[in-house]
Amino acid sequence: MQESRFTRLSLKKVAIAFAVSTLSVCMVPFMGAQSGSASGKYLNVENGKIYYEECGTGDEAIVLLHDGVVHSAVWNNLWPGFCKQYHTIRYDRRGYGHSPEATSWYTETDDLFALLRNLKVRHAILVGSSHGGELSIEFALEHPNFVEQLILVGAVVHGYPYSDHFLNRGEATWAPADKGNTAAAIARIADDKYLTVTDHPAARQKIRDLLSAAPQDFTHRDMARGVPSSLPRLHEIHVPTLILVGDADIPDVHANAGAIETAIPNSHRIVVSDAGHLMYLEQPEEFMRIVTSFIDANRF
Repeated sequence: MQESRFTRLSLKKVAIAFAVSTLSVCMVPFMGAQSGSASGKYLNVENGKIYYEECGTGDEAIVLLHDGVVHSAVWNNLWPGFCKQYHTIRYDRRGYGHSPEATSWYTETDDLFALLRNLKVRHAILVGSSHGGELSIEFALEHPNFVEQLILVGAVVHGYPYSDHFLNRGEATWAPADKGNTAAAIARIADDKYLTVTDHPAARQKIRDLLSAAPQDFTHRDMARGVPSSLPRLHEIHVPTLILVGDADIPDVHANAGAIETAIPNSHRIVVSDAGHLMYLEQPEEFMRIVTSFIDANRF
């Protein structure tokens, strides 16, 4: 797997955040199968815009950060449950789902900061999957006063090395897309044994459906600015942190989970049985139980 390609799966890099001074929001018609919501909004950010949705009420917000495979509709099965209990936010990063791809360099943590500031969120619980977890770590380091809890799902941490096995698999996975064979790329991604285990055909079909509806999720141009390694700074994170990893996930992700758990003082790791990288598609009820129990047990 080329690192530049697997960036779209879990390795996108982020940089030190800068305040975005001018924001505007416009209502847009709801598109796609994002259950639990009738409409979304666009937020103007640095040289672009992002699509987001919110529901529920409360002073603190739970922010669902999608992985590098598909856009925020990946949370559909969990969205209604989160909405009933919490003020909940999800958004499509640039190039995913309804958010246009970047046309110039930008900073991913700036987009998240701009979104939270626009929604007047003062305290957030970040639930980040894969690259969304990496982004959550970077945001917690840059804006520690904003973050109350971290829930990292199959997350990686920027600065931790990757095995040849990991990189070679990514190269093979993205080869059809590089040749313009979108259907073959979608099939390889949906059937990847590390993303979902083989006995969860419904989860694999959801991946196919999401990518078929939004192939830009894995074909868009990535122009996120780089960031220094966050690995040596993990000890600076002191909020309650839950690390979730599927037992069938790729060994590199397990290694990253161990490094994160070792370095973050107030962290706890759980290995979810019969699950891969996108465990919330495979075990939504168990995922919801674990996450909400952790959130409620560690609320300030």
